[in-house]
Amino acid sequence: MDCQELLEGLSDYIDEDLAEKTCREIENHLKDCPNCQIVVNTLRRTVTLYHEVPPEEIPGDVRKRLHAVIRLNGETG
Repeated sequence: MDCQELLEGLSDYIDEDLAEKTCREIENHLKDCPNCQIVVNTLRRTVTLYHEVPPEEIPGDVRKRLHAVIRLNGETG
């Protein structure tokens, strides 16, 4: 496995949605590739931080405008 292949499966690896064989290949690559180690560790930390932050409530008027724009774009797209 090379760095490009690791990056292509990185999201599934972090989410633990890969076959065991593929996970082993990624882990073997990570043992010898400090750059990919940094990428994986950064992504893991980002996902952890995202899950720790409580969701913000969108004000009602902003929500209505957003939905209007989405509907408008859906009709013209």
